[in-house]
Amino acid sequence: MKALLLAAGLGTRLRPITDTIPKCLVPINGKPLLEYWLNNLSEVGITDFLINTSYLHKSVEEYVKQSKYRDKITLVYEEELLDTGGTLLANRSFFNDESFMLIHADNMSICNFNDFIDTHKKRAKYCEMTMMIFRSDNPSSCGIVELDNNKIVQKFHEKVDNPPSNLANGAVYICEPSIFNFLEDLGTKKIDFSNDVIPHFTGKIGAFINDVYHRDIGSVESYALVQIHMYEIENR
Repeated sequence: MKALLLAAGLGTRLRPITDTIPKCLVPINGKPLLEYWLNNLSEVGITDFLINTSYLHKSVEEYVKQSKYRDKITLVYEEELLDTGGTLLANRSFFNDESFMLIHADNMSICNFNDFIDTHKKRAKYCEMTMMIFRSDNPSSCGIVELDNNKIVQKFHEKVDNPPSNLANGAVYICEPSIFNFLEDLGTKKIDFSNDVIPHFTGKIGAFINDVYHRDIGSVESYALVQIHMYEIENR
């Protein structure tokens, strides 16, 4: 299985930290965030990584040159950001019509990734992707999902006041290549995954609940919390 690690964002909410460091490389207890993803996914058999870059892309390129995973990584530079779905569509040929992971690499996610992959393999036949979800302590800042009894996503609420639950989209997916046909039919280069894609696939998205640890590193406060939590997890 291959994976797209989205790493091109500006990280504006993490300034001034991201004034000189791209968000995907911010250190978590001395180790770049991107390295956690590469380590964890390589351990479960992810063989090839596509990483998109834009903001401070030279720093990411230099990091990859020195990484032990450099032979597994393909970098693609975006002069103009294409958004999640747009990046995916622009690099369709990378995935060879196979199941793949789609990951926002500005999250910290610790779980049994083998279980995640197994959940996707055992999904209902009509489901075209599996979404990692988690219980958020700030659900109004997240995309919130409603599941049926079979853990199929039936409704999706993107950052609304008074959300119906705390089950949040972790922005980590395993997708079937069939979704590319839908992306192409949209007829545009820029495609927002949360607003343009997920609503179309509600009822056809399975859910994997990450009950170990997941947090969006979207603010300085969240960044500080992740470092504390990861220290505790790694020193249990």
